[in-house]
Amino acid sequence: MFTSSHIIGPIEGSPHTHTIILLHGRDSQASEFASEFFECEATGPEADRTLTALFPTVRWWFDMRSLEDVQERSELQVPGLQSSVDLIIKIIKDEELFVPRGRIFLGGISQGFATSLAALFADGEGGFAGLCGFCSWLPLANEAASLIRASFDPVEQLASIQRLYAAAKSGQEPLASTLLSQLRSIPIFLEHSRDDPVISVENMAGIRDALGKLGFENVIWHEYEDGGHWINEPQGVDDFVNFLRQAMRE
Repeated sequence: MFTSSHIIGPIEGSPHTHTIILLHGRDSQASEFASEFFECEATGPEADRTLTALFPTVRWWFDMRSLEDVQERSELQVPGLQSSVDLIIKIIKDEELFVPRGRIFLGGISQGFATSLAALFADGEGGFAGLCGFCSWLPLANEAASLIRASFDPVEQLASIQRLYAAAKSGQEPLASTLLSQLRSIPIFLEHSRDDPVISVENMAGIRDALGKLGFENVIWHEYEDGGHWINEPQGVDDFVNFLRQAMRE
């Protein structure tokens, strides 16, 4: 079951222009993740450099479904991952009643981003404002790598990845070629610290490499010496803020 969602913003008196949906990692809760996340500060001249102050028109949505460890016995994780993906896609559809998809960011940390990435592929439509990931890995990585190697056709590659994460039934329509550029042009922000004691930075680099093989055109990669299994401060926060600002202007 999903833990309770935690929604913050926009700041009173500010219009709702964008939504950022972030999923936390294992052994955490939405409210706990949000509290720690909003303690992060960027550098700059502002008196209040927290993310809520820097982005007063954003609605921040924190959520996650509890899963088992997706790094081992991945075939046992498929049902839970698929269930999570279905629920995340529903959240996205619900949020589109308030703001268009082009103003919705999807992301998360650790297992949360792994699930968000699976949801991006399973949804297959693209069109998001951006995808933001911290300290994570590619779920079902071996299966995904085999599917990428199995074809040189980019449409078929992405259609196969979509079916992997959506567990599509036979007869489902494959990914439409008209959606290919829309999916591959999504701005994607990835960051990881080398001293992460939980998830090796090579796992996040694997996401970067897989996206490159699939032809994603706008992947921003940041690797830091320190930061542990969290967001590097202050440079990692600054890089994240700059990414959001740039994506919101596009």
